[in-house]
Amino acid sequence: MSLPNDETQQAWDEIGAGLRPSDFNTALIHYYRAEITRANAARTRLDNTTNWAVITTGAALSFTFSTESSTPIVIILDAILALLFLFIEARRYRYYELWSYRVRLMETHYFARLMTPPFKADPTWLSQLTDTMLHPRFPVGLLEAFGRRYRRNYAPLFWILGLGWVIKIAVHPDMVRNWNEFIGRAVIGPIPGEYVILIGVLFHGILNVLGLATVALRKSQGEVFDEPSNWLLRIPHRVRDIFWEVFEIDVRPFIPRLQKHDQLLYIITDQAEPIAAKVMEEIRRGITRMAGTGMYTGKPYHPLLCV
Repeated sequence: MSLPNDETQQAWDEIGAGLRPSDFNTALIHYYRAEITRANAARTRLDNTTNWAVITTGAALSFTFSTESSTPIVIILDAILALLFLFIEARRYRYYELWSYRVRLMETHYFARLMTPPFKADPTWLSQLTDTMLHPRFPVGLLEAFGRRYRRNYAPLFWILGLGWVIKIAVHPDMVRNWNEFIGRAVIGPIPGEYVILIGVLFHGILNVLGLATVALRKSQGEVFDEPSNWLLRIPHRVRDIFWEVFEIDVRPFIPRLQKHDQLLYIITDQAEPIAAKVMEEIRRGITRMAGTGMYTGKPYHPLLCV
């Protein structure tokens, strides 16, 4: 860590610990490793609840379809149990985001600056980091955590459970012949079949609405985001995010590029003239040469701008 002497002395005086810069660096590196370990442990706990949901879903479907006389109520009970697992995982995810927030503070304000000379510390991030230790608060709300974990892991499970219940009602003990027979098989005790179906539709509908409504929430520190600020341009990116988070399918090649900055290219080079000639000759695009000075080296250069 290298700062001018007066700024260095002022920074350590404000900390009030009487530490030398080398002592602070050593302590921060060990603290960073501790927070990484804590975040990894929290991530493992997230995987545990997902595993519970997957195991119970498989067990419920296996039992339901094992015999024709098996009741489909088991699938409904498993859906309720999976919802409980989802709620537990959302709470754990908020703790994971707290550890990730601290890690991101150190990565962006310390290690990233350390690797981009000349290094100059920003004293405000130390206050943010110590505030999370003195007054811990969740960086993300419960709704965002719930929606994110639903899209990531639980949406396919709930869809499979819903489809399994429909198939069970439709094929056991024999294939249904009309809608009235399907409703009759959906009866649960004193609850009419129409109400059971309506409750199921509302249950899955609310979950899907929560999953879609929270796509725009971006307070998470443990995720990687790439989204434009304009709400109209955000629509295709929401579609891409949903496909990626649920199916891990990148639909980027099939989404038209609506962002203007996606078509703007900066070329930083010492060979401005030959590159500009090639762009104009082979790509047949206009190109502009600008004047610039490297802040680190102090040498002049000519970056190119091509739209």
